[in-house]
Amino acid sequence: MSNIKIAIASDHAGFSLKEELVLFLTGKGLTPGNFGAFSAESADYPIYAKKLCINIQNCEFDCGILVCGTGLGMSIAANKFKGIRCALCSEPVSAVLAKQHNNANVLALGARIIGADMAKAIVGAWLGAEFSGARHEIRLRMISGFEGGGE
Repeated sequence: MSNIKIAIASDHAGFSLKEELVLFLTGKGLTPGNFGAFSAESADYPIYAKKLCINIQNCEFDCGILVCGTGLGMSIAANKFKGIRCALCSEPVSAVLAKQHNNANVLALGARIIGADMAKAIVGAWLGAEFSGARHEIRLRMISGFEGGGE
């Protein structure tokens, strides 16, 4: 896990949890790229989702974590970017399955929905899971076809 390049970003509502997750990831031997927000002052989540997703698209990072109040806004924004498969998770089982079945490369979390301990459990489970491939790969190709406006 220590060789994975992970990005992290939040809006104002997710700032505190993001900072806790930066420490958590650092404790796991990772050096997360922090794309803001850098305070709890009001901030627009799409700006930070875009920064993180573009860096993943450009292969600067392997995966990312987005945090806002509910995780909903961040996940919606992130999934507008080609090649991004963002999963909003509120417990570890969904995070594992998001990676195993959907090869989720971005995890969204809701700071007003889950606490720091749960967030750490979710992140740890997601980072520890691996994509299962096989039949799931076929489905991901189908979904990728939608990105170009295909049927």
